[in-house]
Amino acid sequence: MKNKISIADIIILVGVIIALLVGLFTMKHFRQTADKQIEATSPITFEVFLRGVTTTSEAFPIKTNDKTFITIRNVPYTELEVLDVTSNPRQTALPSAKSEKQYIIINDPTQPSVFDAIVTIKDVAKITKDGAVVGGNKIKMGLPVTLEGENYKFNGTISDVRVMSEVNVEDSGENKELG
Repeated sequence: MKNKISIADIIILVGVIIALLVGLFTMKHFRQTADKQIEATSPITFEVFLRGVTTTSEAFPIKTNDKTFITIRNVPYTELEVLDVTSNPRQTALPSAKSEKQYIIINDPTQPSVFDAIVTIKDVAKITKDGAVVGGNKIKMGLPVTLEGENYKFNGTISDVRVMSEVNVEDSGENKELG
């Protein structure tokens, strides 16, 4: 019998050596595992910009202090508290001969039921070197999210993220914003 080394044997041997090296580097702290990358857990607020929301109801459906279910990148996450809602009717610019400016801004009469809104939401996130992580997703500006309630489902993008740091009651009694 001849001892032949096949290509499959070489591939298996190389795989075992690589796995041993990765394990050795992890054990000697040359490579960080996921749990060591988390630096802190902190409350955060983030703003979701909703562009072109069409609603014919008298009031905007999302209210301050309500709960909204959030979906991040088409993956359902959880129900979160709404801190603030700002909604404005769609606006347009018109030329103006009478004003100091060359234009005036008015509500767009061609789109009376279309609104742009900013919804501020609160959550607790794991803070890493790359930013805040919520539900396994890095929360950054431009991230697509869906807000869903009893009678609405709106798609938007995150337009701002703020990491909040809790301050002792003796210091000031308020939350301090980190830049």
